[in-house]
Amino acid sequence: MANYRYNRYQYETSPRKLEPEYEPIKEPYARKKVTTVKKKAKQQKPKSQLKANIKTITYIFLIFASLFVISYRNSLINESFNENENLKSNLAAIEKENEQLKVNLENSLNLSNIEKLAKEKLGMQKLSGSQKVYVNLNKKDYIEPASEEVIIEDNSNWFEKLLNAILGK
Repeated sequence: MANYRYNRYQYETSPRKLEPEYEPIKEPYARKKVTTVKKKAKQQKPKSQLKANIKTITYIFLIFASLFVISYRNSLINESFNENENLKSNLAAIEKENEQLKVNLENSLNLSNIEKLAKEKLGMQKLSGSQKVYVNLNKKDYIEPASEEVIIEDNSNWFEKLLNAILGK
């Protein structure tokens, strides 16, 4: 590889590999000691750290659940409020229409309007004196009086009956 330094021309298509100027120092024993210390630390932590992690996850879950319940309640309240407002607006529209119908009814029940419509549409006329016919009715009453005696039931309870018996009513 030394000839690459002096000869810059390259015959291959792949790039040339440079040699490092230094060689890294290998310390296999130092790494083994660190890993054994880490393994011991990992074995001691999980019991206490696992409980702390479980507590933290539980608290986060409870907070999330409570926030979800609050937001769900608020959405239900919002839906009820919107439905209530829609019903109020429908009620106002129906009441307005009802008032308009009452006014139209009162206008149509006016006697002068009825007389005018009868003359124009139906061709009716007022009665003249010659068209009037008087009828004589007998003054006899056709209603029969009740022949049966009406019995009124006493709807008092036993205590009232006892008091009435004692007081002599």
